[in-house]
Amino acid sequence: MTSSHTKRTVAIAFALCILPLSQALSTKATGPLRVHPKNPRYFTDESGKAIYLTGSHTWNNLVDMGPSDPPPLFDFPAYLDWMVHLNHNFMRMWTWESTTWDTAGNSPGQRKEKAHTAAPHPWARTGPGNALDGKPKFDLTKYDPEYFNRLRSRVTAAGEKGIYVSIMLFEGWGMQFAPGAWDSHPFHRDNNVNNINGDVNGDGKGLEVHTLENRGITASQEAYVRKVVDTVNDLDNVLYEISNENHPPSTQWQYHVIDFIHKYEKSKPKQHPVGMTFQYQGGQNSTLFDSPADWVSPNPEGGYRDDPPAADGRKVVLNDTDHLWGIGGNQAWVWKSFVRGHNPIFMDPYDGTVLGERLDPKWEPIRRSMGYTLRFANRMNLAEMAPDDALASGKYCLVNPGFEYLVYLPSGGTVTVDLSAAKGALSVEWFDPSNDVTTTGEKVAGGGKREFISPFKGDAVLYLKAIASP
Repeated sequence: MTSSHTKRTVAIAFALCILPLSQALSTKATGPLRVHPKNPRYFTDESGKAIYLTGSHTWNNLVDMGPSDPPPLFDFPAYLDWMVHLNHNFMRMWTWESTTWDTAGNSPGQRKEKAHTAAPHPWARTGPGNALDGKPKFDLTKYDPEYFNRLRSRVTAAGEKGIYVSIMLFEGWGMQFAPGAWDSHPFHRDNNVNNINGDVNGDGKGLEVHTLENRGITASQEAYVRKVVDTVNDLDNVLYEISNENHPPSTQWQYHVIDFIHKYEKSKPKQHPVGMTFQYQGGQNSTLFDSPADWVSPNPEGGYRDDPPAADGRKVVLNDTDHLWGIGGNQAWVWKSFVRGHNPIFMDPYDGTVLGERLDPKWEPIRRSMGYTLRFANRMNLAEMAPDDALASGKYCLVNPGFEYLVYLPSGGTVTVDLSAAKGALSVEWFDPSNDVTTTGEKVAGGGKREFISPFKGDAVLYLKAIASP
């Protein structure tokens, strides 16, 4: 372990000690996820409960990345402990197709960042001969045990902590925007021993690897996908993501891989959800919702960044800051997403190794509120709840009419809630998401519209629940 790695681990451990704890309510999976048959805004498992997913993800949580070669080893156990502390239950587990990542691609015109090395990779580097990076060429018919052993062990470890993992299979953003990405890609003709040339049109970019233009490339990708599925199929806490921010011409290829996984897993003991995420640049959310995917992550189109539309159940929506800001978002966005029936997740710089500042405190409101929303989700009968703006004057209301109402007030103050469907009294609870403070109010009678005044300054959450008769 390097000294810099030790310093990061100590810093993260110190941060865990000084942050106030959230009540951890995540539990281990009791079977693979599937879309909830009654409330398709969420997943469910053998428990039959609606399962809400939320949490931080970071770029180097599977493939190590950093300015050294080999790159610094990511401390995955510390990362899991940090997520548990925040009461998170979901991560995207990132892959990176090229052997390098010049992060200057994230800041066009500003060469502030450094060229990173990324390792390990799915395919074995056997040679004969060296690739353009000076290391042995890839054999696309053989796999690196380190990659797949790490994949399985990390997904297993996450499952023991009650955390679901979406395994990213391909990565499209880097191929388009990271300087030098194609020159270090395994499907570059100079980097493999299999005579695979992913640059079908000869433009020096290689983006055709994420299309169906070359059957040999697709066959190699399908074999890799089978290897991933075989590695983790018996685990319950698994989801799949086809590719991060791939270009719009990848649409039919992504649809093909989604169908391929669905078909292949039918012959396996367990079946897992498959997701499709925002296509960059120029992708449309309709492409995601029209896909055969079980879950999607949209772009800002339609208000997903500032005023998320109510989820209609066409797909489970994992509303991801990565596709809305890159690195961005705020506390209000978490709560708005939650009460509109989405599953908010955060692109987190975490330890700062790849991008951003280590454990940057300005992102703490997002991290904490995701944990707080999971706390509420696990208290409520979420399977019966749906967003309904008409029932609260503040417009942000997740409700099971007559039984449970969760209302978000972005500016606090006064809100009127229509409790006409409630036949008896309801308990009243206020939550301050900025300070993790809960206040109990006087119970209120149902049967009509009722006005409530927040006891806190700033944004507030109102939770009303029917009091059962003796």
